[in-house]
Amino acid sequence: MKKFFKAKQLIKSMVQNDYLPGIYKKAAAKGEVDPKKVIFADAHSNGLTENMIPVARALKKRGYSVKVMCRDIGKMNMIDAMSFMRQFMMEYATSGMIFISSYFLPVSSCEKRPETKVIQLWHSGGLLKKMGYDTADDIPEYYKGDVTKNYDLVTVSAPVCEPVWEQALRLSPGTAVSTGIARTDTLMDRRWQERCREKFFKEHNEALGRKVALYAPSFSGNAADPQCSAMSTGQDKVLYELGDDWYTIVMPHPLMRTGKDSVNTMELLPVVDLLITDYSSIVFDYAVYRKPFVLYCPDIELFRTERGFYKDPESFPCRLITEPEELKECILSSDYDIDPKEYDAFWKEYMGSCDGHSAERIVDAAVRL
Repeated sequence: MKKFFKAKQLIKSMVQNDYLPGIYKKAAAKGEVDPKKVIFADAHSNGLTENMIPVARALKKRGYSVKVMCRDIGKMNMIDAMSFMRQFMMEYATSGMIFISSYFLPVSSCEKRPETKVIQLWHSGGLLKKMGYDTADDIPEYYKGDVTKNYDLVTVSAPVCEPVWEQALRLSPGTAVSTGIARTDTLMDRRWQERCREKFFKEHNEALGRKVALYAPSFSGNAADPQCSAMSTGQDKVLYELGDDWYTIVMPHPLMRTGKDSVNTMELLPVVDLLITDYSSIVFDYAVYRKPFVLYCPDIELFRTERGFYKDPESFPCRLITEPEELKECILSSDYDIDPKEYDAFWKEYMGSCDGHSAERIVDAAVRL
């Protein structure tokens, strides 16, 4: 798998450095930039991501023309994928703003026009595991190209995140701004929360009257070969042994899901009574509700050595467990409550800029660029 991953990265590098810049240059020569033209682009989804939806809505209200160019390239053949990227480059050349929510190599493939602004919304808040250029699992040393070139604004969830993201993505000072994370606007919407609960219990009658536990681990290794130690070794099976009082949902990281894993994880958060995760940023989204969580990290020492952390998860205001039987005992004995003052301090430090109005602040910041 490592050889496959390396070959894939080298192909990406050639496409980014040779093929796409030429398309952009020709398209730019044919038209001027339209400041009201906005593109939302993503290579991992077939529609607007959860971070994009509130921002697109806010832009439309202000009279901007929004074009969605989101495709899951990993599920496309090479010809279709190249066609998609070619179309994007032609639109990119005359757009006033580009919004992305993960690495999207086409935006960094050329010398863009200064009138065009690129806004990286990203897909996680808070600080935990290392990312970007701080770890070879994300961007290996042999990759030729600048993955984050052309970024004008990166939105983060709190001031403490700004210098870390600028280091990890090799950004100029002031590029990362603590506007808050757009999808938290949705998470804080009470009407949306109620719709999620109604939908869930309608589809899962067997969960009525029971406590709901969500196991949503991250992955280790790189995106081409994602692994979850607890799941691959069967150390998660205790979550199915909690008895009739609990209804357990296991939701792997999106890179590890199969076609049957179609549930929107974000829509589960208002329903869940206890989150169990490891190094996933879902813990920061879930913290919106101030509900208890447990970090189940049987491979923490290996993860600490191979990838590393910005913030040690052992400093978080929760139980950190490494043994399956200890996890089971913790849940069955309800030994997982978090002190409210510690929880509030945790939220303020890592998600303090998220107040239900992040999307408007992001649009304001983008317009001022």
